Amino acid sequence: MRAVSGRPRFETRAIHDGQPPDPTTGAVIVPIYQTSTYAQEAPGRHRGYDYSRTANPTRTALEVALASLEEGAHGLAFASGMAAISAVTSLLNPGDHVIAPDDVYGGTYRLLVRVLERYGLQSSFVDMTRPEQVEAVMRPQTRLVLIETPTNPYLKILDIAALSTIARARGALVAVDNTFASPYGQQPLRWGADLVVHSTTKYLGGHSDVVNGAVVVDRDDLHAGLRFHQNAVGAVPGPFDCWLVLRGIKTVGVRMRQHAANAAAVAAYLASHPRIERVFYPGLSDHPGHALAARQMTCFGGMVSCVVRGGAEAAVRVASATRLFILAESLGGVESLLDHPASMTHASLAGSPLQVDAGLLRLSVGIEHVDDLIADLDQALARA
Repeated sequence: MRAVSGRPRFETRAIHDGQPPDPTTGAVIVPIYQTSTYAQEAPGRHRGYDYSRTANPTRTALEVALASLEEGAHGLAFASGMAAISAVTSLLNPGDHVIAPDDVYGGTYRLLVRVLERYGLQSSFVDMTRPEQVEAVMRPQTRLVLIETPTNPYLKILDIAALSTIARARGALVAVDNTFASPYGQQPLRWGADLVVHSTTKYLGGHSDVVNGAVVVDRDDLHAGLRFHQNAVGAVPGPFDCWLVLRGIKTVGVRMRQHAANAAAVAAYLASHPRIERVFYPGLSDHPGHALAARQMTCFGGMVSCVVRGGAEAAVRVASATRLFILAESLGGVESLLDHPASMTHASLAGSPLQVDAGLLRLSVGIEHVDDLIADLDQALARA
């Protein structure tokens, strides 16, 4: 596809890249190739597809689109975001060392500590807002620096370029979980990362109706290793799941603009509320990572976290009193969701050095009218 001048913009690529009209029927939307196997012209001679664990045309369309949006050479789709992170760790060997943020997503912590440590992988968790702390825990065995930015759930902003420079000097890979930002909000490969990971369940799918994950890379060698793992382990999405994410990708640009606008208004409201002790949103000028986020991101995203005065009991009362904000795990859908991380998404951190504040609430701000969302929070805080 050619542009009048230069490469097509993000929103145009989201609709067209990897998704031309079907050459057989002219269908404008990529078909759902609901098949497990493919006819071969002769033994070992086929048209690029032999078995849908290995490849499927609907999945191929999604992988091409994902690579385009992240400005990468190769995209790979997985059955979930955790399957995607697991695939990244498959590039490592027993005895290798991983560095991750000290407020990493609970599922990632569980994978690194409770699963992969049994297979000889070692992990350290540090405050990555201070690159010198990453440098301090580097070992000769460090092979992966795993970044979340914004982090989950405290929305810290990490300097991808600075951390990539540190890692590259020591021969380590850098993988960025870009789920909270989306490719619209941030493109880590442009800042020096080697791999980008997504739970495409979230903003890329955008409608809370699919579980899916992705990895995007520039390097052919990394792609070959990940593709081998994808096929060998088989944690791949079905064609309908891929089709749902493709459907969501088409509107991710317009949705992210509205998510960010609503989140900014909600964050400002919470920051002025007497029952809120602290607000975490990189779009607020007093956020410690605001200047870095303004440089590194194209929008501040739709996630807001806050600490309710009164601790766990008060936070649970607020979470139970909302009417539009749905008390549920996950994020990134068109509807607003509210999460109590200590008892929900980050419960696996309980008792660990990484456990979260019991008074913390995490808000996935949807695209409803922002006045209605603020009114909902207002009545919930009043009742609590």
